[in-house]
Amino acid sequence: MPRLTLLLPLILLAALALPGCGSRHSAYRDDTLYIGGYRQAGPGQKPKRAAFDDISYWDGDGVSGSPSIRIDLGDQTASFFKGGQLVGVSALGTGREGYSSPTGSFRILQKNKDHVSSIYGDYVDAQTGEVIMKDIDRGKDRMPKGARYDGARMPYFMRFTGGVGMHEGFLPGYPASHGCIRMPGFMAEKFFDNVSVGTPVSVVH
Repeated sequence: MPRLTLLLPLILLAALALPGCGSRHSAYRDDTLYIGGYRQAGPGQKPKRAAFDDISYWDGDGVSGSPSIRIDLGDQTASFFKGGQLVGVSALGTGREGYSSPTGSFRILQKNKDHVSSIYGDYVDAQTGEVIMKDIDRGKDRMPKGARYDGARMPYFMRFTGGVGMHEGFLPGYPASHGCIRMPGFMAEKFFDNVSVGTPVSVVH
């Protein structure tokens, strides 16, 4: 089964490239890029999520038109449009219970490729860097003596309201963030490269 799972992306791409009856969605082109999957767990480790992301794809290179994004918290997907045409979809990991991602109409306020959280991260030993307390909230968790704060990395950060934005992050397969919109790295980079400050973002449930 693992070998078959690894072959699925190749089978899918081969099927899309075959001439047919025109049943393929018009948004898909032969050069559509699909996400290849996630690292498998090592020996003795529990798998962290499904081996293959069959949701995320990007088909927007060379397509013109004003960008916009629609985030669906119920489906855990983000859809990217150019001039109203769907050009990409990303799997997501959104806010967990108690940290719900906000809904409404927003615009991109800031882009930061190398963003680091000022609120969430780890407390690590100031001398060795060893993690003392993991996944902390600086507003709630007091820093132990001899520790320092190490902020969570949020590459390709696209802020759209307050401290909330889209960024590259781990997707466990269910809402697990502090409110931000986590995306696979490839998709976060594509979204980042194709938005500007002011790009509309709609978040619905």
